[in-house]
Amino acid sequence: MARFQRSAVPRLLYTLYSTKAAPYCSPSPTAALLLGNFEVRHFAAGNVARAKDDKEPWWKESMERLRNIGISAHIDSGKTTLTERVLYYTGRIHEIHEVRGKDGVGAKMDSMDLEREKGITIQSAATYCTWKDYQINIIDTPGHVDFTIEVERALRVLDGAILVLCSVGGVQSQSITVDRQMRRYEVPRLAFINKLDRMGADPWKVLNQARSKLRHHTAAVQVPIGLEENFKGLIDLVQLKAYYFHGSSGEKVVSEGIPADMEAIVAEKRRELIEVVSEVDDKLAEAFLNDEPISPADLEEAVRRATIARKFVPVFMGSAFKNKGVQPLLDGVLSYLPCPIEVSNYALDQTKNEEKVMLPGTPDGPLVALAFKLEEGRFGQLTYLRVYEGVVRKGDFIVNVNTGKKIKVPRLVRMHSNEMEDIQEAHAGQIVAVFGVDCASGDTFTNGSVKYTMTSMNVPEPVMSLAVQPVSKDSGGQFSKALNRFQREDPTFRVGLDAESGQTIISGMGELHLDIYVERIRREYKVDATVGKPRVNFRETITQRAEFDYLHKKQSGGQGQYGRVCGYVEPLPPGSPIKFEFENMIVGQAIPSNFIPAIEKGFKEAANSGSLIGHPVENIRVVITDGASHAVDSSELAFKLASIYAFRQCYSAARPVILEPIMLVELKVPTEFQGTVAGDINKRKGVIVGNDQDGDDSVITANVPLNNMFGYSTALRSMTQGKGEFTMEYKEHSPVSQDVQMQLVNTHKANKAVE
Repeated sequence: MARFQRSAVPRLLYTLYSTKAAPYCSPSPTAALLLGNFEVRHFAAGNVARAKDDKEPWWKESMERLRNIGISAHIDSGKTTLTERVLYYTGRIHEIHEVRGKDGVGAKMDSMDLEREKGITIQSAATYCTWKDYQINIIDTPGHVDFTIEVERALRVLDGAILVLCSVGGVQSQSITVDRQMRRYEVPRLAFINKLDRMGADPWKVLNQARSKLRHHTAAVQVPIGLEENFKGLIDLVQLKAYYFHGSSGEKVVSEGIPADMEAIVAEKRRELIEVVSEVDDKLAEAFLNDEPISPADLEEAVRRATIARKFVPVFMGSAFKNKGVQPLLDGVLSYLPCPIEVSNYALDQTKNEEKVMLPGTPDGPLVALAFKLEEGRFGQLTYLRVYEGVVRKGDFIVNVNTGKKIKVPRLVRMHSNEMEDIQEAHAGQIVAVFGVDCASGDTFTNGSVKYTMTSMNVPEPVMSLAVQPVSKDSGGQFSKALNRFQREDPTFRVGLDAESGQTIISGMGELHLDIYVERIRREYKVDATVGKPRVNFRETITQRAEFDYLHKKQSGGQGQYGRVCGYVEPLPPGSPIKFEFENMIVGQAIPSNFIPAIEKGFKEAANSGSLIGHPVENIRVVITDGASHAVDSSELAFKLASIYAFRQCYSAARPVILEPIMLVELKVPTEFQGTVAGDINKRKGVIVGNDQDGDDSVITANVPLNNMFGYSTALRSMTQGKGEFTMEYKEHSPVSQDVQMQLVNTHKANKAVE
């Protein structure tokens, strides 16, 4: 990449440094921050004079020296280990700790106790570092599909990403999911083939898998010197240099000439790189077709253009664990990934019917910032903001466009995993956090001059539910506090109350997702919770008309109870919008009209619990045709009780059936597993209603009873080697088969007997 001209000193500095200033004065904290906290050197008076005439805006250099990147991959590909090395080489941390290290410290980015114990990343963590005068903001994301929202929201706000692939495992299921998310948010990316020191490492196999499975237009920009235990270094195909990594932690990078025995493979791979980039870059194609010599600078610029246009994915190699190849990867981030002003970001103008507006992404414009992640910290709610345009300062008033509230920014910080550093202001392109701002994930903030909202993130629907309740009654307050907090932080975690069973139901992306939250309630709020399978919301209904004639008569000294109701119940027509209908067809005054509401109330109450399995009865019409009353003994209570008993009397004659919730399930699985998955759906009494092809995947649509869908996420993963994904939504209640009905009724009777 052509290095940016540093002689063009930003205009801002002209105002901050008068020409009387000492030739080598250092900038004020504000100036340093606006330049992205980079060291500013050599401000000779001559330079300042040149800046005066220069037309470049004050922020241009600082924006060009900024990168926002995410590190994403399949589980155990080495994301957190790679981030740990990046922080070490950039001087952000002074010693390296492993994810499952024997010293028990754990990696810097895994700040939660649970993460250190399980050796997995649960929450994405943000940090920043400086490499060769460039500032890099990094978000380390989880690999587990259960924490997919963490990857979604990180990629939503980043300008570039590193897709880490394991040289042994290759392109795995979660690599495909993460790559799909990168495409959704149009994120340019580099690929890093990690773990070249492991037995069975084959980077060329992984490169071919990236082409076939991920459909990447890709080529290697490096060739490894040796593999497995002989892995010594890397050859850069762009600069044509060999790099070796010396020192106890690989911190000394030694550059040498290309070994003689590798010249042939280097020439072949460099030609392949030029050919692949030429296919998507006209300027390089012209030089290539005319057989002109291609200089390293020309090739570097072509790779950068093609990568930013998302037409090419350069492949880097190395072993983060063995401290080899991380520094060239950092150079690749600077050379090939875009700075914030090279990426197109769009907002929706709320004053013009959500018209799309392109944001130039400069600090000159009105403030537009997106709250993409919330966290409950020691000092209250911590809100992560990506500033897309303008400048936000501590003490400023900002407006939440989604709620219309005006809020003061009490504290502005930059995050380094779970540590924070106070700053006074942040400009477009930066990722910062604010304290004490009440908002939801996905809210947009402006300075009030525009009504823009950023396009929202894709939030997948929860696929699994569990019933939870605190063990001790005293801890109810802490329990609900924990659930409220987790719901605010994580849009894929939902909490609901089952009105029938009174259970608290938590829903999420999978078993691990919900287990982690139950564990966090125990650790962070000291509340032990029991977890059970939630009750499926069955319903009952009737299939034929049945007559009733019931006399309720009770004499116990004093005023008695007397009420007689006659009529019939019948099913409502299919597709009826109402679930219960009551009609009074009494001619004359057999029952005084003031008792009719009590009769309706009695039938409604009786319909709340059918006699088959005690679930509500719906799609029923009650018609009352006759009755009798007593001048003294009739009362509202008497008629209400008469109605309840009349309903129970005629219910079994109306041939009741049980209805179960049917879910509309959409599955996306690689075509090779289509047969297995379809067979399993038939076993679960599902009906396949559609089967389409989408690239290499089959999209199956089926209607499956909810009762047969428990544990399905785990079953689907094992059937499809983790590559299948599914969404599930409620469709309708429909009658169960006779054998299932008998089974449910017998279970209900057995439970009743136990009680």
